[in-house]
Amino acid sequence: MDYRIMFEDIFPKSTLTLLFGFIVTLLVLGFLYPSFSLRQRKEPPGPRPLPLFGNLFQLDLKRLDQSLLNLSKKYGSVFQVFLGPKKVVVLAGYRTVKQALANYADEFGNREITPVFNDFTEGHGILFSNGEPWKEMRRFALTTLKDFGMGRKMSEEKIIEECGYLIDEFEQFEGKAFYNAKAINYAASNVISALMFGKRFEYKDVVFQAMVERDNETIHLTGTASLLIYNLCPWLGPFLKNWRDLIKNVEEGKTDLRTIIKNLKETLDPEVCGCFVDAFLIRKKHLEDSEVLNLHYHDDNLLYSVTNLFAAGTDTTATTLKWCILYMAKFPHIQERVQEELSRVIGSRQVQTEDRKNLPYTDAVIHESQRFANIVPMALPHTISTDIIFQGYFIKEGTTVFPLLTSVLYDEAEWENPHSFNPSHFLDSAGMFIRRDAFMPFSSGRRACLGESLARMELFLFFTSLLQHFSFTPPPGVSEDQLDLTPVVGITLAPKPQQLCAIRRH
Repeated sequence: MDYRIMFEDIFPKSTLTLLFGFIVTLLVLGFLYPSFSLRQRKEPPGPRPLPLFGNLFQLDLKRLDQSLLNLSKKYGSVFQVFLGPKKVVVLAGYRTVKQALANYADEFGNREITPVFNDFTEGHGILFSNGEPWKEMRRFALTTLKDFGMGRKMSEEKIIEECGYLIDEFEQFEGKAFYNAKAINYAASNVISALMFGKRFEYKDVVFQAMVERDNETIHLTGTASLLIYNLCPWLGPFLKNWRDLIKNVEEGKTDLRTIIKNLKETLDPEVCGCFVDAFLIRKKHLEDSEVLNLHYHDDNLLYSVTNLFAAGTDTTATTLKWCILYMAKFPHIQERVQEELSRVIGSRQVQTEDRKNLPYTDAVIHESQRFANIVPMALPHTISTDIIFQGYFIKEGTTVFPLLTSVLYDEAEWENPHSFNPSHFLDSAGMFIRRDAFMPFSSGRRACLGESLARMELFLFFTSLLQHFSFTPPPGVSEDQLDLTPVVGITLAPKPQQLCAIRRH
């Protein structure tokens, strides 16, 4: 029997040609790209999604990091969930997050530009951009901020000066209970303002207050459940109050920053570079004069780079410092040990950055505050830059990735008592400070916080200066046990607004 003739009777010749071409294509792809083989394309495990809704009904969108942490206990350190129809790969635990962000830095190094992030900066600036524009802006920012003393003596002097203003602000309350959040926000913002604009602002400056408070509200709104839904269904934006409030904040913030930049432009002296904005404008003018093709140094990149640095430089440091102070009021025995060490080693003089090595317990308390507060629990989302096999699982290019920093800072394999506030995590048996590999509040890899050195200096100098001058206590009639450590959830986790007393030490 002629099987060839019989086969052609069943299938038309054109169909056979297509079928043959399809089989050959699969074989070639399997040979050239091993990731196409079924054996190697095993995707990460995860809960079974529902059509259209994915795993949304299995997740608490108000504390997404905790829901994902719970799922990691069932599905392991690499798993996937569906936020609606959108697949997200979650990395959990120190070893997995570190391996991905450090050892596979290029593959895991892209930022996901969600609809709300695009609303912020339209793909410009530093935080929410990718490719060559991001590389150039990040490189420029790092170099320029270091030139202006980020993390060095020049920054130290500005921070110490700001410590004085913050102490004066606290003293005005004469030991009575007050909300310290705004003053702390203004102090942290003034440090980054000195670098960005070459000046600090008075705490009573209404434009400055509005800028700081808008950024604070925007960071909160961006992490709310309704904005997560907006990222999945952008057409819903105009119907969501949080989105409307956020867009209003963003536009008003851009207006204020454009005014500051315009004023700096008008007073620019190319021979005297006094701040980040000056440096950018001088670079832009130099490129224009030399007629070099200028793809990156334009007004949008300046505006949005300043927007990114001003907001990030304010919020993360201020939020961490607020947690530090709340912990001292919550755990007075720890506060007393910090103050004893400060009195013994420093006395009444101003603390300097170089004193850190002689203040091991104080340093341990600051590090433990950063670990325990866990202020950026999911980092900012990444995307995969190319198809990859990671820990045996295939992850497709463009897939969203959540590096779950909660699972790193609370990793039970890395920390002795992860769910307790315990400065001993950073002390050896002799009471000396020790570094811990799983201490990753600034993330890791290509997208690690570029202002880490400045933030570390600020936290140390603000915290020690305040503890030298004040003891922090709950208001009269409120016990330490009644102080609430439940966070307010946004992109960052901030302390709930609670009054504290700053009692002057003698």
